[in-house]
Order: sequence, then C-alpha cells, then structure tokens
Amino acid sequence: MDMERKIEQSRIPVRTLRGGERIPCLGLGTFGSDKYGAEEIAEAVYGAVKYGYRLIDCASVYRNEDKIGKTLERLFAEKAVERKELFITSKVWNDMHGEGKVLESCKKSLEDLGLDYLDLYFVHWPFPNYHAPGCGGDSRNPDSRPFSVEEFMNTWRQCEELVEMGLVRHIGMSNMTIPKMEAVLPLCRIAPAALEMELHPSFQQPELFDYAVARDILPIGYCPIGSPSRPERDRTPEDVADGELPGVAAAARAHGVHPALVCLKWAVQRGQVPIPFSVKEAQYQSNLKCVTEDPLTEAEMEAICREDRNCRLIKGQVFLWKGARGWEDLWDLLDPEGAIVQ
Repeated sequence: MDMERKIEQSRIPVRTLRGGERIPCLGLGTFGSDKYGAEEIAEAVYGAVKYGYRLIDCASVYRNEDKIGKTLERLFAEKAVERKELFITSKVWNDMHGEGKVLESCKKSLEDLGLDYLDLYFVHWPFPNYHAPGCGGDSRNPDSRPFSVEEFMNTWRQCEELVEMGLVRHIGMSNMTIPKMEAVLPLCRIAPAALEMELHPSFQQPELFDYAVARDILPIGYCPIGSPSRPERDRTPEDVADGELPGVAAAARAHGVHPALVCLKWAVQRGQVPIPFSVKEAQYQSNLKCVTEDPLTEAEMEAICREDRNCRLIKGQVFLWKGARGWEDLWDLLDPEGAIVQ
C-alpha cells in the first residue's frame, strides 16, 4: 500500500452518539455476501485500517470474526493503531436470543476478535428466526415465528446486562420498524445508541430515519450503494440499481466519480453512517476518500432525495414463518387501527 495516500483522521467527519462519544462517518462492512472468503475480508480490514478506517462492522453470522481478530492482533502488534482508536461493532445472531445465549454470543465474538470489549453490539434481527448459511430464498425454518415484544425484550435485557458488565459500551437495534420500536422503546432501561438499517438512494426510509434521529438514535446504513454483490436469495426482478437513478448518475457525471461514490457522499451528508463492503483496495480507499472532499451540492442532494423508490433489497424471505403471506409481513403487517398483527 502507498502509505502517502493514507487518509488523515482529521479529514474524516464524525457523528456523535448519545452520551457524546464520536464515531466515524463511514465504516467498513465485513459481510462477504456468500462470495468472499474470511481470509480475503480479513486482509481488506488490514488494508482499510492502515489506510484510515476506524469503524469496522462485524457480526458473528458472517463467520469471519476469528480471522478479523488475527488481523487486529497484527495491527496492534505493528502499532498501526491502538484499540481505543477503533470503533468495533458486532451482533447477536437470531439463534442466540434465548436466556443466557446473548452473553455466550458476545463472549464468543470477543474471543474471536481478540478484544476485551465491543464499542457497539446489535440485536441483528428482532426475532429468533434464522437460516442455514448460504441457503436459498425459499428456505424456511419450521421454528420461525412473528415478532414478539416479550421475546425481543428478553433479548434486549441481556444486551443491557452486557453494558453493565463492561463487555460492550453501547447497544443497538437493527432491521426494526417504527411500530416495533414504538412497542419496545418505552420498556428499555438502556436506550439504543444506534439503529442499523438498509439505506440507499432508492430506499431512504425517511419516516424511520427521522424517527430514529428525533430520539437521538444514530442511523447506520447497510447496503449504502445498493449492494450489487448481495446474495441471489435477496434478488427480485423489481429491484432498482441505485447507480442508474437519474439523480445519482447526473451527480456522478458532474463530479467525475463512480455512482457508488455519489451514494456514499449522499449518505454521509444526509447524516447516516454508511458501512460499505469491499475487499478491493482501490474501492475501499475511494469509498473513504470520497467523503473527505468535493461534497454534493444542495441541489444534487435534493435531486437524490426525490429518487426514493421504496425499493427494499434485503427482504428477509428466509425468516418467514408458516402462515406469513409474504416478506412484507416481516416489516409489519398492520391492522386498521395501526397495531402489529401477531
């Protein structure tokens, strides 16, 4: 790597979590989309941190935290970065929601990553439904069931205990909806610091985004460039390619950059924290560099705002239960009074 191109930390914008802690405005995702191996991803983490990344988004279900842990050990040994300079997240997977399982899951992630604490720990999905790695979109687990406030809060209480034990500094929710959050937030002893959610120009989730921001919950956006490498199980014919949206394409031409970089500029300037994934050095370097220079104009931001097509890419079909009418049920089937139908 040409270290002369390393991004100085002072050039990278930051966001502020509840309580005042700062988090970088852009991170590196580590979900390989069933296409990249753990060694490749771990090597990308090494190069990314050397280049200037300080936020690394991990998860136990990605099956690469042990390899990333070796990379972090290497970076610490080389004195390339100190632990306190990094912001590391992980997530409890759906099959570890049971009593005592969250602590077990967190300890395993800490062991694999070689860390004493996590900066942020998410409930990956708000239900215990799970699937086999690499399964098809039509796979169904007979134990899957609809969202339950009681079950979710049992999991959340265990996450709160992790904070009190000093194993994690902050806890967050992921893949939530406003009705679900309305149901659980009043019951939380420790409020979520962040909400990880699908966010890109063709799927902006403005209502949920504003709901989170109004409650001092930082939106962290996955699939920020439209996830062109997402698994086949998450693809449907009606999906929109974000880079082909007129507002995105026009801004890309005006700035002389790839449309993917426009998506990231838009995300950061909007106020969310995008976590794009890439194992290619040129790409992950460009991703970080683009948010430190040549911002989009107000007119370009407004044009992209108008491109929202409500195009959810990660529909979650594999988590459906017997009797569900379609993937939309995962994202709240409401009765006429606006209550979640169980």
